[in-house]
Amino acid sequence: MTDKINNSETKKTRLRLSERLKLVASFVPEGSRVADIGTDHGYVPIYLAETGKIKSALAMDVRKGPLARADEHIEEYRRDAGDAAISIETRLSNGLEKLHAGEADTVIIAGMGGELEISILEDGKQLWGSIPHWIFSPQSDLEKFRRYLKENGFFIEDEAMILDEGKFYTVIKAGFGSEGKDTVSCETVPEYRFGAVLIRRGDAVLKQYLLKEEKRVKGILKGFAGKKEEELKRGGEGKKEEKEKKKGKRERGDLEGGRKKKKKKKKKKKRRKRKKKEKKK
Repeated sequence: MTDKINNSETKKTRLRLSERLKLVASFVPEGSRVADIGTDHGYVPIYLAETGKIKSALAMDVRKGPLARADEHIEEYRRDAGDAAISIETRLSNGLEKLHAGEADTVIIAGMGGELEISILEDGKQLWGSIPHWIFSPQSDLEKFRRYLKENGFFIEDEAMILDEGKFYTVIKAGFGSEGKDTVSCETVPEYRFGAVLIRRGDAVLKQYLLKEEKRVKGILKGFAGKKEEELKRGGEGKKEEKEKKKGKRERGDLEGGRKKKKKKKKKKKRRKRKKKEKKK
């Protein structure tokens, strides 16, 4: 996957993308007609156009502000590229809503939470069969996202992970319909959680991520162990206090009981004395 990124870098580009976005761009097949959903400022379509990797691009976003900035960046690209400029069109769209069948053969949905990417796919079901290449980069709920793909007829062709500015990102390339020979299906919980492709490949970045998680979990467990000892100590002291309280209650009860008995005896004596006096009279 690093080779893909490096190959793109050898071509002259005006934009300097983050390593995460370069990885996303590296999954786009040569000669594609791309639709970038949630394009933000249009950096990925412009980068792909500058490297000559695509035939055309639709830069789509639900927000007018970022789309206006994308228009400015695209205009700068057109001025620099001149007659060699590749067509990039911006379009205001809520997810896949304004994308029509046949306009693109590669869709990019990246940089959002897994739940949102699922929602975008769900609302664009009518396009699933007409688009051969899907590129995703969910920033959360990866296990749920992979399950959604499999349960809805998608298959994963490739995956890659990257560490960019201290954060781990995953990029998934998928197709819809019949699985190809080179696809790897998720079957177990770890494969859904971390990616069957990455696990079976022995991906170095995944290993780095897992080691980091292992260290984090060990730290949590160590904290639990410390708390357990303290809690046991506190629990023992608490039981002792509880016993003492119960003992105190019993003693107070016995004392009060003794007082009541004395009062009863005194009353009985008084009643006897009164009776004796009455008899004498």
